[in-house]
Amino acid sequence: MTRHALGRYALRLVALLTALGLWQLLTALDVDIWLRFSQFPTVTDVAHAFAGRLTGSDYWTDLTDSLTRILSGFLLAAVLGVAVGVLVARSRLAEDLLGPVLEVVRPIPAIALVPVAILLFPSNEQGIVFITFTAAFFPVLVSTRHAVRALTPVWEEAVRTMGGGRWRILGAVVLPGALPGIFGGLSVGIGVSWICVISAEMISGQYGVGYRTWQDYTVVDYPGVFVGMVTIGVLGWVTSTAVELLGRRLTRWLPRTSYVPGGRSRSAVLPATAPVPGPVVVKAEGDSEYQSDAQQQGSGETEQEARDEHLV
Repeated sequence: MTRHALGRYALRLVALLTALGLWQLLTALDVDIWLRFSQFPTVTDVAHAFAGRLTGSDYWTDLTDSLTRILSGFLLAAVLGVAVGVLVARSRLAEDLLGPVLEVVRPIPAIALVPVAILLFPSNEQGIVFITFTAAFFPVLVSTRHAVRALTPVWEEAVRTMGGGRWRILGAVVLPGALPGIFGGLSVGIGVSWICVISAEMISGQYGVGYRTWQDYTVVDYPGVFVGMVTIGVLGWVTSTAVELLGRRLTRWLPRTSYVPGGRSRSAVLPATAPVPGPVVVKAEGDSEYQSDAQQQGSGETEQEARDEHLV
């Protein structure tokens, strides 16, 4: 690990510790300027409650149930969202048949479908998985559809020229080219899934992190509520990071540049001492002013081309 990477991780740790220290200070001093921090538990209260939960079996049961619901609904949404997104983007018939229905259902919040899930499915468990699936399905669908439509037609024409059929185009052009957009939708979908599964567990669940958090609120156990909130945040961060790392691994063929201040990539910055080549100008008698102007104009055009190439 390089010194630069260590510095970045240290900065993140300092930012987290600063936030926790500010939380502890405001709650310990019962600050009530506009926000009522006197109603909040302190960091130490939450830490003690967290330690107590870790030693019990209910916490791990809730954790397992929530993760099972998330993974079941999210994996189903990932498969169907990518498949339907590619189908709608590639087929006008599918767009005409499925597009209106999807666009009408898409704005409906997934948590608003809880009564529908209760009526449709014989058990609350299946209903919660359905809510999780619905929450992740539409971000994946929309991102896949836009990513497929944004592909360059030249790639598909090149495969057709070499004798490739529809399945060859799908496997060699469409899916690889749309992978960055697909994983963008997956990253959004996993976060929305956590929001909706916790809400569904609060309403109709029997076990889970959301259910336990709501129960702590009803008995006025505020440190327990914050334990649930911290757990949800950590689980959401871990699952989102896992999706992002998988996306980076599957798109290693994409060109990547390292960030440097000023918005320039390290690989594209020209050395300060590198001479900028100019065009060859044929000398002629009596054309000294024209020759000088042409050299200056050519040098300016070359510098502009270098800057344009860097921006691309």
